[in-house]
Amino acid sequence: MKSTLVRQDSDRLADVAVRGMQEKKAADIVVLNLKDLKNAVADYFIICSASSDTQLDAIARSVEEEVEKLTGQNPWQTEGRMNREWVLLDYVDVVVHIFLRDRRQFYALEELWGDAQIKYITEEAEAV
Repeated sequence: MKSTLVRQDSDRLADVAVRGMQEKKAADIVVLNLKDLKNAVADYFIICSASSDTQLDAIARSVEEEVEKLTGQNPWQTEGRMNREWVLLDYVDVVVHIFLRDRRQFYALEELWGDAQIKYITEEAEAV
């Protein structure tokens, strides 16, 4: 029973994180569902791109605010705020990655988790 609740919570948390990204016009949002992968470190990786370090910081703050407002959770850990090229928000079951465009291409996380179920968030979905 508990594992079902955890999965539902991670599903909702992933949706809320995406909403926070959309609020600040994040680009190329991708949700990697890692639930069925053996030895996965989380249920979801959510990745997006920012066009500037200012937008990167705004997206990170927006995700944190939306998640805290709707779920009451704060990130267990955050990384990258000082270098402002890649911010990681770790909610344990959901890990949010916000990259500057060139850094995202360099690290290519989507390729590292290529066997995950990948959901691309389209602009049409953002308007809903």
